[in-house]
Amino acid sequence: MPIVLALGGNALLRRGEPLSAEAQQRNMRAAAAPLARACEGRQTAIVHGNGPQVGLLALETAAYEAAPPTPLDVLGAESQGMIGYLIARELRNAAPQQATAALLTQTVVSADDPAFESPTKPIGPVYAASEAPQLRARGWSLAADGAGVRRTVPSPAPLDVVELPIIAQMLAAGVTVICAGGGGVPVRRTPQGDLVGVEAVIDKDLTAALLALRLEAERLVILTDVDGVYLDWGAPGARRLDEASVQELRSLTFAPGSMGPKVAAACRFAEATGRAAFIGALAEAEAVIAGRAGTRVRP
Repeated sequence: MPIVLALGGNALLRRGEPLSAEAQQRNMRAAAAPLARACEGRQTAIVHGNGPQVGLLALETAAYEAAPPTPLDVLGAESQGMIGYLIARELRNAAPQQATAALLTQTVVSADDPAFESPTKPIGPVYAASEAPQLRARGWSLAADGAGVRRTVPSPAPLDVVELPIIAQMLAAGVTVICAGGGGVPVRRTPQGDLVGVEAVIDKDLTAALLALRLEAERLVILTDVDGVYLDWGAPGARRLDEASVQELRSLTFAPGSMGPKVAAACRFAEATGRAAFIGALAEAEAVIAGRAGTRVRP
């Protein structure tokens, strides 16, 4: 049975770091060896986030006033290529014997999803709270992120992964597949069955859970820039959960733009399959996959 790993965009680009290619390459290079060891001997699909990267691309296209801004679905595809290239390259360098490929992936959403009326997905850099009035004047929605704020965009629920049969074939052939980056390029189906791009960014954790269910994965592992799920995150008495049930986690509240979707995705997988999901730090990938680190989410 395959496993599905979800890598957070902030795990590849750490908080406070510049949005530079150099920083992302350095972080991926550091993570590649333990990640490659964790994937060894397993059918592995790797889903990655793109929040910081797609936000930077949106800023760049908005700065070029000679043409209209590029829509978010196209920027999502650009970020898939950029991040997928970095992950694939460093995994090949760390484990040249392992076949690895990045696959451009589209994810179907509903045009009627209520998320379009309530943007919650953070993208781009963290701004100082004092900049909020000027940013809102651009027409942006904002949410708190630590002491600062980030732009938020619609994040509709993933309903289907267009390339799912291809991903399954590649896994069966022994290829480590990097797919559904940034949750997948958001598309909707017209009444005629055609695919049309959508102005949104899908949460990669929810797509990873959907992919894990459709692939009948052995486990879902969500790797991020913190070492597990915390109670009272940000408070002096914050406490990490080593293990929690779906029922326990659903009785708690987590930030909608960060840990909330991770917990929701892990709960969805555990409840639907009866198998555990895991949330932990990318730097401890092997131990998290083995259940020795992070938070174990049990049915």
